[in-house]
Amino acid sequence: MPDNIMYQEDMFVVLMPGEAEVFLTPDELLVQLAALLAERQDNLPRDLQRFSDLTEQAQHLRDTACELELRPGETMQWYVVRLEK
Repeated sequence: MPDNIMYQEDMFVVLMPGEAEVFLTPDELLVQLAALLAERQDNLPRDLQRFSDLTEQAQHLRDTACELELRPGETMQWYVVRLEK
């Protein structure tokens, strides 16, 4: 059975408020999310509070969501994109 294309993550497009879109690999996005979460360990989204490891928090967020509120009214968003070769 061939791999299901729905679960193949080539790149992510990341949208930050007031900035141009950026393309990141899954690992690059993981690093960016971990850095953002490191700054807010005392105010994590409820679904991330069960993870004690920062990498696990970032990976769960990357794999199960597509946005993170940075400040009230400002949200970071990311979406999987597949680049044709």
